Amino acid sequence: MKKDKTTTQDELRPEYDLKSLQVRKMGPERKHFGGSIVQLEPDVAEVFPDAASVNEALRFLIRITKESNEVRSHIGSDA
Repeated sequence: MKKDKTTTQDELRPEYDLKSLQVRKMGPERKHFGGSIVQLEPDVAEVFPDAASVNEALRFLIRITKESNEVRSHIGSDA
């Protein structure tokens, strides 16, 4: 069986420079762009449907922790 010779039509504009594109690696060697990646345990991932909900919960925890520390330090200074 012979392979059909197919010609592809190049639709890219001549001003596009494909040689300047960077190839990203796949797998564990892949570079991460724009931040840290955090792996959630399965039981935690069940509770949070997406990254936005995780961030919201963590920001709430940060806020109440800071408020708690401020109250604790204020009470300690009155004694």
